[in-house]
Amino acid sequence: MRKTPERMAVGTNVGRFRAAHVLPRRVRFTSPIFDDPGFDGAYFQALVEAVPGVDEARVNVRGRALVVAHDGRADTWDRLAARLGDIPAEAWRGGRPTESRMTLGDVGSKAFMTLAAGTLTYPARAAVGWALGLPTIAEGVHALLTRGLKVEVLDGAAIALSLLRGHYFTAGAITTLLALGRYLEDSTEKRSTALLKGLLRPQAETLWVVRGGVEAEIPAAQVQVGDVVVCGAGELVPIDGVVSEGEASVNQSSISGESVPVHKKPGDEVISGSVVEEGRLLIAVDRVGSETSLARISRFIEQSLRSKSKTQTKSSELADKLVPLTLSLAGIKLLTSRDMNQAASVLTVDFSCAVKLASPVAVRSGMYAAGKAGVLLKGASALDALYDVDTIVFDKTGTLTTGDIAVTDLLPAGGLTPEELLCLAAGAEEHYDHPVARAVVREAKAKNLPLPPISRVDFIVAHGVSAAIDGKNVLVGSHHFIAEDEGVPCQDMDEAAHTLRSQGKSLLYVAREGALVGLIALRDDPRPEAGEVLTALKAAGISRVVVLTGDHRETANALARQLPQIDEVHFELKPEDKAAMVAKLKESGRTLAYVGDGVNDAPALMTAHVGICMPKGADLAREAAQVLLLSESLFALPVAKEAAMRTNTIVKRCFYSTIGLNSLILFLAGSGLSPLASALLHNVSTVGILGYAAAAAGRPLSGAKLAELSSHSTEEAAC
Repeated sequence: MRKTPERMAVGTNVGRFRAAHVLPRRVRFTSPIFDDPGFDGAYFQALVEAVPGVDEARVNVRGRALVVAHDGRADTWDRLAARLGDIPAEAWRGGRPTESRMTLGDVGSKAFMTLAAGTLTYPARAAVGWALGLPTIAEGVHALLTRGLKVEVLDGAAIALSLLRGHYFTAGAITTLLALGRYLEDSTEKRSTALLKGLLRPQAETLWVVRGGVEAEIPAAQVQVGDVVVCGAGELVPIDGVVSEGEASVNQSSISGESVPVHKKPGDEVISGSVVEEGRLLIAVDRVGSETSLARISRFIEQSLRSKSKTQTKSSELADKLVPLTLSLAGIKLLTSRDMNQAASVLTVDFSCAVKLASPVAVRSGMYAAGKAGVLLKGASALDALYDVDTIVFDKTGTLTTGDIAVTDLLPAGGLTPEELLCLAAGAEEHYDHPVARAVVREAKAKNLPLPPISRVDFIVAHGVSAAIDGKNVLVGSHHFIAEDEGVPCQDMDEAAHTLRSQGKSLLYVAREGALVGLIALRDDPRPEAGEVLTALKAAGISRVVVLTGDHRETANALARQLPQIDEVHFELKPEDKAAMVAKLKESGRTLAYVGDGVNDAPALMTAHVGICMPKGADLAREAAQVLLLSESLFALPVAKEAAMRTNTIVKRCFYSTIGLNSLILFLAGSGLSPLASALLHNVSTVGILGYAAAAAGRPLSGAKLAELSSHSTEEAAC
């Protein structure tokens, strides 16, 4: 008989886990596996959450427990049991285990026990007080023995002193308010994590597979084990498998942590979530769906959220430095006044509590507000970097321009008709994920032109495409690629090219078997909101706007004339030229944000202080960027800057408020304020500061509505 959670008895073993508590839709497992310091609890939790039918998983390291909420179906239990019985080696990569979270119920129970204890007789009241305070005291002792004088030591000392003096209500109040502070931090972090998990989940709806010797585009959900998937330059690998054909440089950093791209050849394994930087691979599928990408994406997000910003790090360091100060002041007060009551009052004033908690609460809430406004930040450090940015560098196509490139002119040569020229170019460009390529293919399909089959295609990043069509070598790309790199004579069409460029159009050269067979002219107009956005950015502290493009001089200058807010424009650049230009600007002392969306932007995105990727950016660009825009409107850029500036301001306000209020309370404590009153004032001020940090940083950003309206207007115009 199939065993389900409903029928499972407490004590049943599943792998290294033992069922400790069973409900129809919830089961709690215990396991010694959480004692292993090298076990990555965050990754393991993501693995369990990736099991279809599992609603939520929670790891409690201290309790050595795993709690799983599920849909109650038998097949869900089978999949969960299989996951628990076969944990991959990736779960042992030395990651920090997931800590147990404080719930509102935990806070409420502590508050209820503290209040209820006041109605009890002395022995019972003391027992409740010590039961509430001992976990915090034990945590303080452990911190003292392992890490020195930290905030936990001060919390434990304050509670211990109150208990020893018989002030059980004071001890309970401190314990409850500490739990409330932790709950506020955990809840904002959990809210941000849940949002980011949904936003970063792979969005690929279709992919290319080889079936019957022919490449076909199919829905991702229809890919099966044994299929052969085609992955080109800049594409995210959506499955786990083995290379059956081709060679490529593959970036696995977001999955395995390897900083250097790995060369893959036939017979090598490829993991989902990695990115093909150069080359083209045919991959035989081993695993698909949630067994591959989802858990790894969740792990990536957990790691990015655990990373701290400079502000958080400084706040944490300052909080620890203030602990000895408070302890010293309490000791001095005891020596000078011989009054244990006043010493206890001083000890309950913990500067570090609000200093240490307010910063992460504000940052998490700021990230959440930015995400709701269409700006996804990969880690808290992105907020710091955005705040410091004074120069913004744009790639032209798809960023300052609409990216909805339209074919305007077809100039065939070599005896071809306009339709034949378009078919030839579209056939070669069909698999290339670039705005220009998409425009050519879209135009051919709009004219109902049949695309020729191809037997080979190579993508030369930022230059063009080389393909074999009907046994002949076809080249499609820039003038530099066709004329200079490949040596194809193009002089006969120079005059026509000059005329088209003077009209602000971009050109695509098409050659076959070493001879130029035509030009394709395309137009990409500036986004309607571009001018207003650049003005808003300069008002927000951006002192210089720079545009980098691979387009010809005349096309680039035409854009600069349309957008006078642009301070510099650099043209005819290769990807390495863009990265070098960004590096040069950095060397001049500027703090840069680079905005791009293509495979050729990846080097510059990684070189800049902050890489910002547009929503329809290539997979490689999305991987390289620290900030992802989820709104098609450029107004998301000033929104991102606003989020960084507002969060920084809130953190500073919280810091100065903490210092001011606690200094006042400390003065009152030393002047005869009772320990209970001192603790209440301190903790109420702390909760107030944390509440302000969460509410102020989490409220909707002022520019979010404008970005949303602009995005809708853009979509309507496109329709």
